[in-house]
Amino acid sequence: MPLRLNQTFRDALAGADRSLAGIWVCSGSPLVAEICAGAGLDWVLIDMEHSPNGLESVLTQLQAVAAYPVTPVVRVPIGDVVTIKQVLDLGAQNILVPMVSSKADAEAAVAAVRYPPRGTRGVGSALARSARWNRVDAYLQDAADHVSLFVQIETTAGVEAATEIAAVDGVDGVFVGPSDLAASMGLLGRQTHPDVVAAALSAFDAVRAAGKPVGVNAFDPVAADAYVQAGASFVLVGADVALLARGSEALAARYIPTGDRGERASY
Repeated sequence: MPLRLNQTFRDALAGADRSLAGIWVCSGSPLVAEICAGAGLDWVLIDMEHSPNGLESVLTQLQAVAAYPVTPVVRVPIGDVVTIKQVLDLGAQNILVPMVSSKADAEAAVAAVRYPPRGTRGVGSALARSARWNRVDAYLQDAADHVSLFVQIETTAGVEAATEIAAVDGVDGVFVGPSDLAASMGLLGRQTHPDVVAAALSAFDAVRAAGKPVGVNAFDPVAADAYVQAGASFVLVGADVALLARGSEALAARYIPTGDRGERASY
């Protein structure tokens, strides 16, 4: 019996009348991913760049969240054609590629998620979860409809090239990363510094002018609200591991009298 795949994150954004709120899943745990998927947020980001995630754990997390009305996005560790091919074949329909700082980087990412002649993605869907082992009719012909690609701007070079990056055909949206952007500006750990925010908003303007949705990472609720007001179509507002770390610290501070612990940033 033919199967249908879920809508892509591209389509979810196109049909939304507000900014979509999401959460990082960095633990590598399918159980935690499932808890996050059922929280009522719009999307979850399964991270392979800064988390202990490999192909097997990404697969189990995609399977765990599939039963919930939430859109999973997988951030690959690098814009590598082999890694992207493997993650797509796991059934990931939405890919985020980090450290995209030029038009050429964006074009390479597009090529990696498209089959020839448009791209370089290897053909193996009959053997893979992507096409549900050939149970999705015409998957090869319609694969571009089943996959959305988002690229991450997180350097000063990326901000300067934001207009060209966003204009690349096949880039469905741009995600701005203030933390690495701050580092590239010599402001390591100061992602809410006015200069960093101004650079992020400059990228916002460029991406929106190109007619593409723009998103951002902002664990600080005040910063998140400000970015939404500035036009962010999607925002990551927390992370599983950060919530656990801060929550467990709060319990320790409440019940164990060890003096001033100090407040830690959530990100």
